[in-house]
Amino acid sequence: MNLIAQRLRLRTVSAVASLALASQLAWAVDPFTVSDIRVEGLQRIEPGTVFASLPVRVGETYNDDKGAAAIRALYALGVFTDVRLEVAGDVLVVIVQERPTVASVEFAGNKEFTNEVLQGALRDAGLAAGRPYDRALADRAEQELKRQYINRSLYGAEVQTTVTPMERNQVRLTFNITEGRPARIRDIDIVGNRAFSDSQLKGLFDLDTGGWLSWYTKSDQYSRAKLNAALESLRSYYLARGYLDFKIDSTQVAMAPDKEAITLTVNVTEGERFVVTGVSLDGNYLDKDDEFKSLITIKPGEPYNADQVAETTKAFTDHFGNYGFAFATVEAVPEVDRANNRVAIVLRADPSRRAYVRRINVQGNTRTRDEVIRREFRQLESSWYDAEKIRLSRDRVDRLGYFTDLSITTAEVPGAPDQVDLNVEVKEKPTGNISIGAGYSSSEKLSFTFGLSQENVFGSGNKLDLQLNTGKYNRTVVVSATDPYFTVNGVSRTVDVYYRTQKPYQDQGGNYTLVTMGVGLKFGLPVTELDRVYLGINAERTRIKPGTNIPAAYLAYAEKFGYTSSAFPFTLGWSRDSRDSALAPNSGRYQRLTGELGLFGDARYVKGNYQYQQFVPLSKQYTLAFNGELGWGKGLNGRPFPVFKNFYSGGLGSVRGYEQSTLGPRDVTGAYIGGTRKFTVNTEFITPFPGAGNDRTLRLFAFVDAGALYGEDEKISGDALRYSTGVGFSWISPLGPLRFAFAVPLRKKPGDRIQRLQFQIGTSF
Repeated sequence: MNLIAQRLRLRTVSAVASLALASQLAWAVDPFTVSDIRVEGLQRIEPGTVFASLPVRVGETYNDDKGAAAIRALYALGVFTDVRLEVAGDVLVVIVQERPTVASVEFAGNKEFTNEVLQGALRDAGLAAGRPYDRALADRAEQELKRQYINRSLYGAEVQTTVTPMERNQVRLTFNITEGRPARIRDIDIVGNRAFSDSQLKGLFDLDTGGWLSWYTKSDQYSRAKLNAALESLRSYYLARGYLDFKIDSTQVAMAPDKEAITLTVNVTEGERFVVTGVSLDGNYLDKDDEFKSLITIKPGEPYNADQVAETTKAFTDHFGNYGFAFATVEAVPEVDRANNRVAIVLRADPSRRAYVRRINVQGNTRTRDEVIRREFRQLESSWYDAEKIRLSRDRVDRLGYFTDLSITTAEVPGAPDQVDLNVEVKEKPTGNISIGAGYSSSEKLSFTFGLSQENVFGSGNKLDLQLNTGKYNRTVVVSATDPYFTVNGVSRTVDVYYRTQKPYQDQGGNYTLVTMGVGLKFGLPVTELDRVYLGINAERTRIKPGTNIPAAYLAYAEKFGYTSSAFPFTLGWSRDSRDSALAPNSGRYQRLTGELGLFGDARYVKGNYQYQQFVPLSKQYTLAFNGELGWGKGLNGRPFPVFKNFYSGGLGSVRGYEQSTLGPRDVTGAYIGGTRKFTVNTEFITPFPGAGNDRTLRLFAFVDAGALYGEDEKISGDALRYSTGVGFSWISPLGPLRFAFAVPLRKKPGDRIQRLQFQIGTSF
């Protein structure tokens, strides 16, 4: 009878079907005082996790409402698939079934992504080894994997999940992936354009229907980000040409049934073209209206140009910043006369309040020391905010070349309306560079040049260079170390140690050698933000080692002045660099002037060299580049110019199409001995590589080179002039900028050495 009563008292509370039914129990339980709570079914979850979630404790009264709340709370933990409550006497029994745990996540069939990349994507979606498993989470994981493939234009990718049970309530998840082929853009249609042709507008896009280089550029693979960029380029193009009412009505992306072809349709309304009738100022301009008017680039009488409007408002905002008004706002308000297609621009300004910089915060420099960045800043802490100094500071840090991304943002200081903080965010990049060159000729055979440069040694901002040339007749080892801030005022110091062995090029060979070794010390003084002057002195010792087939010029110099010459030349230089990029410049100018004066020692001479480069942007895609170089040398105190200081010409860096250093005078043995006067002119027309779109890392160029080299007593004439033309391509490769040229000499003389194919990594022109 007691056994029957005990069984009748046993009541079960179940919520397997639904949490919504948790409060509607199959059997009601009379309230009672809980003397103990027992948990059954746990494998990995700690009992304390269950006890902490229960709304009832030992010694408290249990009722149906608390039972329903307990079930809801335990399900909310997300680690149980089943929860039941049973009552045995005055003991509450909690029976749970844990969710399986993911033992491992594996992939099969993936080629586009590595396992590590896909595991990282799933981890962000909440699925990883050691976490609880449920089917809904696996479905989300499948969708996340598909999203990753869609970002690579693999719209047909399929993902199937295999769940393999394992011991201790664990499962192994295997995602079987069928990647398919990338969806290619089959066609791009622009509807509604009348003022400009389809080809003009499509040329603005980084998306196209593909070409023979699409495997590299992937320009025919659709992505939403690329489409948005293309639409913005289209909008900017029209707004910069007077179409004030231009709008993009709609964009359709049509996918073929096989999910491997896409058609893009862009519907536009051009509107009418508007002409600017005038520009006026409105608001507070600090009684400096004339200064602000001089910054206006909007031109009345010409079509409305949104680029000019944006440029003007930015110039106004920056100019307010030069006076410390960091929060100035400038708004360009168009007053449109649609009847006559005219527009007047009103520039409304509110300088707000003046501010000063409280603190400069540097973030993201995991390698480079703070000091290296801060010493480039012209905006100082606790000084008035100066937009011009901030821009200059940003440019100086950017020109260090240590960072791929650099941004400076202004943040207001809470509770201090007249203060701002500058947050400098940088992203480090590798600062070690390798330059490799190779060439082949009948005299030098196969020769290599190697350079190793570290521009930021141990994050200190110091530079270390190693140059090595392994040519058969010309070998060089140069070690150079530069401290750009030898003094706090920005004076740099460079120490050079070099060792060279040289032979002129000749067919007969020979075992003579010209050996030069030396050390140098050079200081660089900043004159302006773009200009720097260099002063230095070298100590050199040059030895002519006689042997068979020694050039007559070297033998004559050695017999008269000795086989060993010492020199202590002073060096003087100046450089100015305003290019927009050192690797792939599109605009700007570079100039370099160097001088060398030997007054002491055995060699007495003066030597100078001037280089000029100009880059002229013809459009977004095309650039015209000029390079010119002049060299001059002369002996002093009645001595001839030292033959081992001669200039050389021919090959990459001078006149392409001729073997390296084979232009100019030769002595009676036929050896190329260089000259004391030279000039070189290079012109290049640079275009995007066919099929590469607007990618500036891979470009094609056509060139014309001209140059001449003269001896000390040789009369300057056009007879020594050599010129060539050809084509080539440049590629900013992982090892550095590579340039490959095929040249055709346009003027050849008997004895000229021709080398039509030449390439080098890490050079310019």
